[in-house]
Amino acid sequence: MSLKQLIENCKVNDTKAQGELYKLFSGKLFAICLKYSRNYAEAEDNLQDAFLTIFNKIEQYKNKGSFEGWIKRITVNTVLQRYRKEKVFDIINEDSIEDVELEVDEDTISIDYLLKIIQELPDRYRLVFNLYVLDGYSHKNIADMLEINIGTSKSNLARARFILKQTIEDYKVTQRSQSL
Repeated sequence: MSLKQLIENCKVNDTKAQGELYKLFSGKLFAICLKYSRNYAEAEDNLQDAFLTIFNKIEQYKNKGSFEGWIKRITVNTVLQRYRKEKVFDIINEDSIEDVELEVDEDTISIDYLLKIIQELPDRYRLVFNLYVLDGYSHKNIADMLEINIGTSKSNLARARFILKQTIEDYKVTQRSQSL
């Protein structure tokens, strides 16, 4: 069955088609949920919420643009909605923002370790870091998505980079002392 037909069948609440759509996209959408969630279990909950939203809104998809892009946007917004409700962001004075350069030596730091420490960031820092660095959103877009001001987005990104830089430096010191 083609993707277009699968979508049309989902629009009339065909549960078999919904199951097929879930199988087709759950892996990619779970990766998004995992990136923005605190842990694996929360990512699973977010994935389920995202699919409920997708199935509830699928009649709004008019076959214009990428369907995968459409469901990815719904997934990100579903996860972010949870954090908007929790009010995890602090309002920051934009004048106090000091940006930090974050450089990662791929020979010293594994991608798994880097993803682990990103996931361990406090919610407000992890969300902004992922949206800005990994997904390429502007601070204006992030501010709109998270219902915060641009200065808060910038400061949370700077703080996330600072924490990651400190964690990486501590890790390198530990690695050096273990190799001696």
